Amino acid sequence: MDQASRLRDMVENEKDINDKRMAANAMMGADQGRLGVRVISVTSGKGGVGKTNVAANLAQALSQSGKRVLVLDADLGLANMDVLLGLNPRYTIQHVLRGEKRLEEIILDAPGGFKVLPSASGIQEMTELDQSQRLMLLDELDAIQDKIDVLLIDTAAGISANVMYFNFAAMEKIVVVTNEPTSLTDAYALIKILSSKYRQKKFKILVNEARNEAEADRIYRHLSQVVDKFLGSPSMDYLGWIPYDKCIPSAVRKQQTVLALYPDSPASKQIVMIAERLADSVDHLDFEGDIKFFWQKLLNY
Repeated sequence: MDQASRLRDMVENEKDINDKRMAANAMMGADQGRLGVRVISVTSGKGGVGKTNVAANLAQALSQSGKRVLVLDADLGLANMDVLLGLNPRYTIQHVLRGEKRLEEIILDAPGGFKVLPSASGIQEMTELDQSQRLMLLDELDAIQDKIDVLLIDTAAGISANVMYFNFAAMEKIVVVTNEPTSLTDAYALIKILSSKYRQKKFKILVNEARNEAEADRIYRHLSQVVDKFLGSPSMDYLGWIPYDKCIPSAVRKQQTVLALYPDSPASKQIVMIAERLADSVDHLDFEGDIKFFWQKLLNY
């Protein structure tokens, strides 16, 4: 059975997962004393829209607000989160999947106070995980859930099976778009597949590299109108926008976040506002239990 077929099977079991989720929530009550781990994917229909940069800066902004953040570099095969942050991982997810290392042994401390789970760059076989590898990875992730508040998943770009795999399982999905026609077209394709085939109905839209607020609003409204016209049911929440800012490529060249190097830049100020909005939105979430249900969803329980 291929990955697409397994994802379709997972959709058919969604009702059973939801029933388990509701029962667990009722049993937990106030025992946890806090909400479970938020699992948020940062994704895009095409590459080159600054998705990984957005994920890294959001991770730092959330960390500065007091959240314990772990970034999972889910671009399996073409990982670049470590490069962006100037990290030099000695071990990666590949070593965990081979049984050579425990997950906690490969997690890196990133500048800015958050942590990074590095993927394997340029390893072709890492682009398709089999079921036993998924089981091993998810067992390891489950073991560290009490140490984090937010799991931020930096997916690959596009509509491959692995991209769908992580987006389907994430509780919240941030779709990064720019003013490029191909970015909007591919974002629409991503949303179409997730909503029509995998019944995902809620998306947060973040406009990157906009010239001004009016342009960002126009981009969001255009995408929202097209989705509403042809797909109908998905909810498209506007998370915010990040301006085109010369400080961003400067920070990238120095392998640091713009938030760390230029905290007073226009981009940094908008990133902080977006992180605050994201943190505040937890009050409006139909929160889906704890992170264990994320793993169950991936494993087709």
